[in-house]
Amino acid sequence: MSERMFAIIGSELNVKPKQVQAAVELLDEGNTVPFIARYRKEVTGELQDEQLRTIEERIKYLRNLETRRQEIIASITEQEKMTDELMKSLEAATKLQELEDLYLPYRPKKRTRAMIARERGLEPLADMILNDTVTAGDPLEIAKDFVTEEVPTPEDAIQGASDIVAEIVSDSADFRAYLRKKMWNEGFIQAELTGDEEIQQQFLQYAEYAEPVRQMPSHRILAVNRGEKLGALKLALTVPGDTYVTYMVQKLEKNPKSIFADYKAAAVADAYKRLIFPALERDIRNELTENADEQAIKVFGVNLKNLLLQPPLAGHVIMGLDPGYRTGCKMAIIDQQGNVLDYGAYYLTNSEKLRKEAQKVLADKIRKFKVTLLSIGNGTASYETEQFASTMIEEEKLDCHYIITNEAGASVYSASKLAIDELPDLDVTIRGAVSIARRVQDPLAESVKIDPKSIGVGQYQHDVNQKQLTHTLDQVVETVVNHVGVELNTASPAILQHIAGISSTVAKNIVAYRQENGVFKSRKELLKVPRLGPAAFTQCAGFLRLQHGKNPLDNTSVHPESYELAERIIVNWVLP
Repeated sequence: MSERMFAIIGSELNVKPKQVQAAVELLDEGNTVPFIARYRKEVTGELQDEQLRTIEERIKYLRNLETRRQEIIASITEQEKMTDELMKSLEAATKLQELEDLYLPYRPKKRTRAMIARERGLEPLADMILNDTVTAGDPLEIAKDFVTEEVPTPEDAIQGASDIVAEIVSDSADFRAYLRKKMWNEGFIQAELTGDEEIQQQFLQYAEYAEPVRQMPSHRILAVNRGEKLGALKLALTVPGDTYVTYMVQKLEKNPKSIFADYKAAAVADAYKRLIFPALERDIRNELTENADEQAIKVFGVNLKNLLLQPPLAGHVIMGLDPGYRTGCKMAIIDQQGNVLDYGAYYLTNSEKLRKEAQKVLADKIRKFKVTLLSIGNGTASYETEQFASTMIEEEKLDCHYIITNEAGASVYSASKLAIDELPDLDVTIRGAVSIARRVQDPLAESVKIDPKSIGVGQYQHDVNQKQLTHTLDQVVETVVNHVGVELNTASPAILQHIAGISSTVAKNIVAYRQENGVFKSRKELLKVPRLGPAAFTQCAGFLRLQHGKNPLDNTSVHPESYELAERIIVNWVLP
């Protein structure tokens, strides 16, 4: 079965099944994606990060699929209802939805109308209706044979039997697969305004909206879903249902002369309206949302990656300005290592007198601390603060420049436990200015301190599956941090915990060890850190750098396991 999974994934990624197998075996051994991508290329045939993550997700899905397949096979076998044809269909299923459709007739149900009808002895009558076995006589006269205390009239008997027929039709995996495909291709999502008029104002463009299911872009799906959630829109899937009912009736016809033909047609219509359509509408809406979430989360991931990979502006003494009106503009100056030198709050957008006073004070500080760059947050009052900075630099003839910085998440960071631990003596508002300064100096090191969802990576980030969004964004942070690498002797726990093989606890232990024993002199010294064993060392060592270590290789991406080979190459080919 594993070989089949490797073949499926290999076909999807256009790589060899042996490559997939090698990657899965490495993942199963506990190796991380960054480690495999960087240091096991020869084993996987040069598979990249994204391919490895896809393999990780797909093998998990396929294994869950196989587990569910075996559960269903066991359940149907235990019921003594397994057939060769059904077994072939179950073994051929490649999606969970296909398996569940096949299992539907055999799944334990709550007490249904059909179940009650069977208990009342109406199954033989249902067989007559479904199989067209009776071609002469009066249906109501025949139904009289099924009248009992619980089934008082012939009409009640036919109704109960029709309920059984409706459930049989509804449980047909073939019909469900056919109708699901037709609804995807022919269905429309329609919207109409509803609820509070004030909330409706945000969604007026969808007042008479209708769009084919197969053509809906992800952003529009998320938009109408938001409108529905807020109570401003009522959404519905519209399809040519009468055509579908006619198709099923024709497929089920065995003898056109059946006296129960009209009753069967009515039962099929009931099956479609009461059972099939609501379930498939729910499935299609869910799948639309899942696809939209997936597409949106991919975009959010790309946005976050680009943000984290912004080049640092090192070597500057930076003044961070967090603009504001009522409470003033918060200011913090950091040195070239990110240490806070000075801070305060100034009114830059109020009276001319206050602006002039602020200009003189800030200009003096810029000269005193030799500030070379001003980092201005792009939030409220950013434009006015930029005008102030431009005027101050010109009038005071200052030797510095300014830059507008994305301040998303600064307020979240400033109130976090991490910020309190890092800057315990500063007010929460000043911590925001420090963050705005530091994220220019080292965007990656500062951004990893903030929950990725708070950085503002996309318009609908709060509407998508939050668990999947968190998972994907965490993967992006892990990929970027390991791609760039981290200086072991200066890294904070916030960034260390994203290195392959290092948990948040071990990250704190590394910093604690550094504080107690001084700087690390070699990568091997990591093995002295509590709870960082040989396995974790193998995963993380290559991504941690030591700029001033004893061994120059400790400041490269060469893994310690390859030092001996690297040194032989240097001796044989580099040295004279």
